[in-house]
Amino acid sequence: MKKKTVTSETEEITIDNKKQKRKREKKAYREIRWDRLDNTAHLFPVIAGENMSNVYRISVTLTELVQPDILQQALNIVLPKMDGFNLRLRMGVFWYYFEENGKPAPKVREESNFPCRYIQQNQNHSYMFRVTYYKYRINLEVFHVLTDGMGGINFLKELTYQYLRLAHPELKEKVGDSLNSGTSLNREDSFLKNYKKSSAKGYQTKKAYLLKGEHLGPGEFGVMHGYMQIPQLKEVCHRYGCSINEYLVSVYIWSVYTECMKGMPSASPIRVAVPVNLRPYFNSITTKNFFVMVSAEFHPTKEVYTFAEVLEIVRDNLRSQINREHLEKLFSYNVSNEKLLAARAVPLFLKNIAMKLVYTKSALANTTTITNIGNIGVDEEYRQYVEMFHAFLAMSKGQHLKGTICSYGSTLVFSFSFDLKDVSVQRGFFRKIAADGIEVELDTNGVTAD
Repeated sequence: MKKKTVTSETEEITIDNKKQKRKREKKAYREIRWDRLDNTAHLFPVIAGENMSNVYRISVTLTELVQPDILQQALNIVLPKMDGFNLRLRMGVFWYYFEENGKPAPKVREESNFPCRYIQQNQNHSYMFRVTYYKYRINLEVFHVLTDGMGGINFLKELTYQYLRLAHPELKEKVGDSLNSGTSLNREDSFLKNYKKSSAKGYQTKKAYLLKGEHLGPGEFGVMHGYMQIPQLKEVCHRYGCSINEYLVSVYIWSVYTECMKGMPSASPIRVAVPVNLRPYFNSITTKNFFVMVSAEFHPTKEVYTFAEVLEIVRDNLRSQINREHLEKLFSYNVSNEKLLAARAVPLFLKNIAMKLVYTKSALANTTTITNIGNIGVDEEYRQYVEMFHAFLAMSKGQHLKGTICSYGSTLVFSFSFDLKDVSVQRGFFRKIAADGIEVELDTNGVTAD
């Protein structure tokens, strides 16, 4: 005879509640947002560490002292709205991937250390960016796996707008409290969308001339800013028949040639990696990485070169590469490699070994990197509170002196970041610009007395 199980009404309710709870937990688990890394981002988790952080900084200087409590409030409000920053990095069997973070925003702190340090996710609520402040300045530091400079500016501007609305309630009444109409939330992988099957490698692998010398102390990081007026720059560039970017890259190469090579022939070329923002060429507004590197190369093979000769070589070099067809070939080669079935099936630890080897070879093919963030605009209602923007890069393998260009209003700032004690290249760079008739105002973080 079968036994009948008798269940009280209270027990039935308890069982039902447990079932409903399990369903909710399963549903919540399924709804956790995840995302693939873009083509460029795959490299950064592989090579990043304490000695090569792959972190860049973009900062905004205000006309008033930063109030840390309000800045924290602003970050708490903005972060949940920005899917591209509300992420943590996870390691899968075959690839790294992003997963929605959902933890409280990282704590805003007063700057007390050198910039562009490695971001330890387990000490940062698993986020891959940090926000610090110092007097009038708000700093955003970003692990490059998340996004490039354009994505960083997108986030920093929205954070700044929210901060100013909280600090000045009359602004909120005037402009409202929603995200700015120019702020992109697009997370398209524009590499995948625009690539074409390719087998032609476009990147340099031959070793370049590398800057060497005594390093700064452990963890020390040098920064030197040079401020110039854009009308003066344009006048000089018009005289040379070049763009501002071509001129500044050429001056950097000239300073290495004169200060380090002493104007003599060299077995290795001076080669500058120049990141190109691909968005204007492919009608993209993605907040993921979307850039490629082109190279400006000067190889001194004779006794004497003039600056005009160096500039002509660099200008022609850059113009032959910065066009849609060539840029498409560069990133299509990388995407084609990623999409190879054999590569996709290889376990991540083996991919990491291969990527490190490829990176080392390509990194030593460049003397430095010079990136141009461009002119950063601010909505009219906020301009009276914003004085200037700055940006600079962390060091990477073989590259101990990097340059970043950005401008705001009529002022352009060229920022050197470095970990070498010798600052002769920086001095030579600004000395040449001054000799061309451009007034330069210098500012440093005080790491070196020169």
